[in-house]
Amino acid sequence: MKDKVTNIVVAGVGGQGVLLTSDIIAKTALKEGWDAKKSEVHGMAQRGGSVISEVRFGEKIYSPLIKKGKADYLLTLEKLEALRYIDYLKQDGILIVNDLEISPMGVSLGKEKYPENIYEILQDKTSHLLRVKALDLAKKAGNVRTMNLVLLGMLSRFLSFKKVSWEKTIENEVPRGTFPVNMRAFQLGEEYTNIV
Repeated sequence: MKDKVTNIVVAGVGGQGVLLTSDIIAKTALKEGWDAKKSEVHGMAQRGGSVISEVRFGEKIYSPLIKKGKADYLLTLEKLEALRYIDYLKQDGILIVNDLEISPMGVSLGKEKYPENIYEILQDKTSHLLRVKALDLAKKAGNVRTMNLVLLGMLSRFLSFKKVSWEKTIENEVPRGTFPVNMRAFQLGEEYTNIV
């Protein structure tokens, strides 16, 4: 039914491919005949800073912004970012987390501590938590920089987009010559069943 709006928040740190990931989602939705809007980046986009992008698609979308508590899916490329943006996820929403730790600047400088109980806190906030060791799967695909495509493949299980639409969008959006490795990463995420 095209009257339903799907809200997806993608979060990570600068350099992880948050923008590419949200671009692929939005453009695949357009290929499937939906109206789609994507937000500008919020946060610090330089390498290591927190980055968030929002994607909404449905029959008619007027704004790309998602209110807290309204996201159907929260896709995070680093586990602290899941904690930072969990308030966007609705009660029965699905949280997909890359089981990866990247220390923010404050932790690197010794001024802060990286939280030890992230998953305990997240499990109190959602019963739909999928933890994925995307780095391992990206290595298996042939390039560690494809972690975002692994997670996107996992997200694709929950969206009704045709595989050919995903493939065409990925081929158009990733750097020239990297389509095979990116598509392999996407497929590994799509097929992955060993959820942490």
